[in-house]
Amino acid sequence: MVNKIHVIVFSLLISCVLFLGCIDSTSNSTADPDTAVTDSDSLDEQVSEEPLLIYCGAGIRGPMDEIGVLFEEEYGIPVQYNYAGANTLLTQIELSGEGDVYMPGATYYFEVAAEKGFVDNFSKVVYHVPVIITPPDNPANIDSLDDFANDDVSVVLGDPKAAPIGIITNKMFTNKGIDGLVEANVVAKGATVNELITYISLNQADASIVWKDLVRDNDEVNMIKISEDENIIKIVPIATLKTSENSEFAAEFIDFVVSDEGHSVFEGYGFILYPDEKYASLEV
Repeated sequence: MVNKIHVIVFSLLISCVLFLGCIDSTSNSTADPDTAVTDSDSLDEQVSEEPLLIYCGAGIRGPMDEIGVLFEEEYGIPVQYNYAGANTLLTQIELSGEGDVYMPGATYYFEVAAEKGFVDNFSKVVYHVPVIITPPDNPANIDSLDDFANDDVSVVLGDPKAAPIGIITNKMFTNKGIDGLVEANVVAKGATVNELITYISLNQADASIVWKDLVRDNDEVNMIKISEDENIIKIVPIATLKTSENSEFAAEFIDFVVSDEGHSVFEGYGFILYPDEKYASLEV
């Protein structure tokens, strides 16, 4: 009987020792200042390595992809693009409350973003010049904006609810008083200029209007200039978003885009840099 009591007492003592040891171990791990500093440093590294989120018009994907690579090489800051129509991007910015930079294909949607209080640190980058495109053999003999209103012509245009090219196109036809006739010939509307180019290159319509820089070296479409008195040239803007948690890096990115290095990339893709005297008197 005595032996049993001894065993029970011994077991209780061992349990108490183990319990106290666990308490001491936990206390040491949470109170260790060196460990806390290490965790903090790790968090700082994670924040600095967060990619910049750039909401960017699909029509400037080529040069912006290249600029993103160059920026990361020079500053060590990764760049993540979200390409879509300018209005689609604006909706995403409003719903998500996230992002660092907004770069639509024209100033119209930027002005909307500014009215909503979304943007800051605004710069103008390059010009977007609209042109007419047709399939290579130009089956409908399109030569000017007036031909979009001809009988038996099929047209694809940008969606004004999604992309700047749609708003500009509508305005050009409205200025000429043929918007109703052209609308009757529309077989599809695209959310981005890239979609319009695809329609024409696949011979699914007779004509469209897109940005010149996107088709200047494209053998799958025929490009026709729009007369200066009828054309509407637009400026491509860029700005930081007030939602940015990396505002300094976002500002660095904008500075890089409008730097000599960034300008050189845009020129390589056929863009005309802002400002240019040739377009000083045109509506932008």
